[in-house]
Amino acid sequence: MLFEGMDPNEKFRSRRHNRLRARRRRRAALVGLLLVALAGIGLGARSISGSGSAAAPKATKPVVAKLAAATPKPRAAPDEIRGVHVTVALASIPGKLQEYIDLRTEGLNTIELDVKDENGELGFIPSSVPLAKKVGAARPYYKPREVATLMHASGIYLIGRVVTFEDPHLSVGMPSMAIHNPDGSVWKNQAGLGWTNPYDRRVWDYNVSIAEAAARAGFDEIQFDYVRFPSDGDTDNIVYPGKTKTAPGWVIAQFIQYASKRLKPLGVRVSADVFGLAATRDLGIGQFPARISRYLDAISPMTYPSHFGAGEYDIPDPNADPGTTVLRALTKFHRQLEGTTSELVPWIQDFSLGRDYTLADVQAQIEAARLVGVRGYLLWNPLGVYTPGALAPA
Repeated sequence: MLFEGMDPNEKFRSRRHNRLRARRRRRAALVGLLLVALAGIGLGARSISGSGSAAAPKATKPVVAKLAAATPKPRAAPDEIRGVHVTVALASIPGKLQEYIDLRTEGLNTIELDVKDENGELGFIPSSVPLAKKVGAARPYYKPREVATLMHASGIYLIGRVVTFEDPHLSVGMPSMAIHNPDGSVWKNQAGLGWTNPYDRRVWDYNVSIAEAAARAGFDEIQFDYVRFPSDGDTDNIVYPGKTKTAPGWVIAQFIQYASKRLKPLGVRVSADVFGLAATRDLGIGQFPARISRYLDAISPMTYPSHFGAGEYDIPDPNADPGTTVLRALTKFHRQLEGTTSELVPWIQDFSLGRDYTLADVQAQIEAARLVGVRGYLLWNPLGVYTPGALAPA
């Protein structure tokens, strides 16, 4: 049988049509198989959930995202802090802490206890800071957890003081972490005490690790003291190993930021002591209240009238007029802290220097502080002896 010849274009269209039809058939078949599979799954599910005898598939463990642990909330500070300073030596005397607690009858609600003092000594032996034991700084003056439990049971707010960069123990035990003389020896101030290097991050870690141990033991607040560069002695000859171009004022601010970042997740408040003139002018020690306040819950200026020179704040003799001196000094701090959440809790002079201080002198300072609008105050006496009646509520 003979066929007429086919046009080449027609052949091409025919082959393309056949390919499309085959492709559609394959797709239809796949869709059919998929529908059958889904129907089987549905039937299987009904059989499993019902009374059927089909075996249940092996259960798989649900994927559950781990929730980050909530940050503990700090124990609330008193509406008006009324406290005293207690040394490690005093805390070690049996019954002495209870004597301070008994000052509640006079109005006390806060105790600031040395965790690490001016001599570099710790009040306890923290297992988490082996370096403290290595350099001979850790001492068994008290058991921190027992102290915290006692304070809280008595309704006392407990602040732990950590003297930071002045540290005779660490500077001698680890000379590489100290500030030096030009000949490489450890530099010391006029009192013969060595200082550690504010530029050395190992020093930062050491002090904050000690503070962390106190926080975990139950202290409510960590207060850093001597958080500055040296102010006395032959400061012109100091050599800071590893010194960077960062100015002292920013070094201290960075340390405070670092400390707060590590401590606040533990549920403690963080504060710092500063010189009484730090809000008035640059003292060359790296303390700028407005700069560090953004990282702190409170700032405690040491506005001791006996420490101000004649004519300061236009006062002929600041030591003879403690109320006016404290009022004008704290007004400067109040302005520096405007716009921040940091509160003022000044140190009040309750010791005699230059002249005898009476209850009236202490009360004049406290009333001046209240006029400025502070959160409270702390009485300082290096001997731990406080004037009766000074802690009376407003």
